[in-house]
Order: sequence, then structure tokens, then C-alpha cells
Amino acid sequence: MANSVGSYIFNAVRGGAVGTSEALPGISGGTVALIVGLYDKLIGGAGHVVSGIKRYVTDVPRGRGKDRAMEQFRLVDWAVLIPALIGMAVALILAAVLIAPLVESHTQYAYALFFGLVLACLWIPYTGAGKTWKAWHYLLALVCAILSFLIMGLPGANLPTHPVVVFFAAAVAICALVLPGMSGSFILLALGLYEPTMAALRAADLPYISVFVLGMITGLALFVKVLQFLLENHHHITLVVLTGLMAGSLRALWPWQSEDREILPMTDIPVTVTFMVVGFLVVTASIIWEQRKKAQAENPRRYEDMPVH
Repeated sequence: MANSVGSYIFNAVRGGAVGTSEALPGISGGTVALIVGLYDKLIGGAGHVVSGIKRYVTDVPRGRGKDRAMEQFRLVDWAVLIPALIGMAVALILAAVLIAPLVESHTQYAYALFFGLVLACLWIPYTGAGKTWKAWHYLLALVCAILSFLIMGLPGANLPTHPVVVFFAAAVAICALVLPGMSGSFILLALGLYEPTMAALRAADLPYISVFVLGMITGLALFVKVLQFLLENHHHITLVVLTGLMAGSLRALWPWQSEDREILPMTDIPVTVTFMVVGFLVVTASIIWEQRKKAQAENPRRYEDMPVH
């Protein structure tokens, strides 16, 4: 029982890390999900939930919707998904209230830290398929990186907070949540809706939040099935594209830039670079630990026989 409770808490903390990242412009929730090992569970689980709801709605009149829907729901790892989603929602609200203002007041150092995190995290999709990259894979990743770099350098717009605009902006932003390298908060910032959304969360503006959540659900339902299909049927190519997107997204986290995305002269270099290195080492250490843990699980006798010094 204790182990079960501990796993729920662990999954909630992992979800909280993803939720926190979504409140910070330039930080990709998908990237953080990769770092904490939640990405496949979130995408796969969301895909099965969408399929289950669709089958229930479309097949109920034919008398077999419930059974077909339950087949999909049973494929979801609810013990991971529910705690992760709860942790994500709670952390998103807390981050909007507490962390986002702190990041805004120390933007250069915060971006440097996350720059190092994402840079080290490129190793995860690069090696995720377990296959050797060919020359055209590198070319495809380069094209995706350039596109991502250009998108991340776009100046911000100033769209009105009309419910229709908020709905579609949320639908697009949530797609960025499931794409490593793309930041939902950054998309809102580019559309001029980041500050209104953060203000709505702080003020508990239920009409605004309701429209935003409805847009998120709609966008997720439309997009997650596409990504699930790609990961299940074209896993290696999908990871090649995600690697390129993540590499190009580093443009949004460059510490020396203005609010209008203009590159600024490098200042306070020692401290800023230190934050970069710290972020890089944190992810590198977690990757090494995860690989050793996986290797130990696959070949426990080798580790048991190793001499202790």
C-alpha cells in the first residue's frame, strides 16, 4: 500500500513539473514530460481516452459503444495519468501565481537555466528510437530546427480577449504541450494572450478559464490522436522531427534577448553561463541515472556480482 501511495505521489510530482513549465514562456511542457519520463504515458493515455469517448458517442446508438469504449479506457495507465494530471493542474495554478513573477524579475538567469535543461534533453529524442541516424535524418532535423527557430523569433501580436479568440488560442497552445520543444506559454505570449491568461488564473476569472479549458480539450482531442499514430507507426522519424523542433526552440530560451525577441549583447556572462551549466548537468545526471536503472533492471546479476569498493 505504501508503495502504491508513493507511486501516486511520484507521478503527481512529475505532472507538477510539466504543469510548472507550461506557466513559463519558452519552456516546453513536452520537453519536461520527456525529462521526467511521462511523455509516452501522457500521449498514449490521452489518445486512448479520446478514442474511448469517440467510440462511446458514435457507437452507443448501435448498441456496442460501451464495450468498445471500455476496451480503450482499459488501455490507459490511470495510476499514472490521473495523479499526473492533478499535479499538473495544481502546479500550473501555483506557478502562475508564484513562479512566473519570479521568472519575470530574473529572466536572464531563468532562461539560462532552462536553456541548459533543454540542450541536454536533446539526447532523449535523439537516442529514443534506438536506431542509427542517416544523413537525410540530420537534414530533416535541421529543417525542423530552422522552422522552429524562425517561429520562436516572431514578434508578439496583440489579439483581443474575445471568447472565440481565446478558444482557438488555447486549442493551439495545448498542441504545443504535447510537442517537445514548443511552448504553449510562448505561443500565448506571441498572440498577446499570455498576460490576460495569467491574470485570469490569478483572479479566478471563471468565464475566461472555462472558454480556455474548452479550447484546450478540443485542441488536445484533435491533435493527440495524430501524434499517437505517428509515435506508434513512425516512431523514429517522429523523434527526428521532435529533436529538430527542440533544437530550434532554444532560440526562445536564449538569455540575452529583449521582450521583442531581439538579440542583446551578452552581459553578466559568468553567472549566466553557470546557470546554463547547472541546468545541463541536472538533466545529464538524470539521464545517466535512468540509463543505469534500466540497465540494472535488464541485467540484475551483473550488478549484483560487481565488487564493492
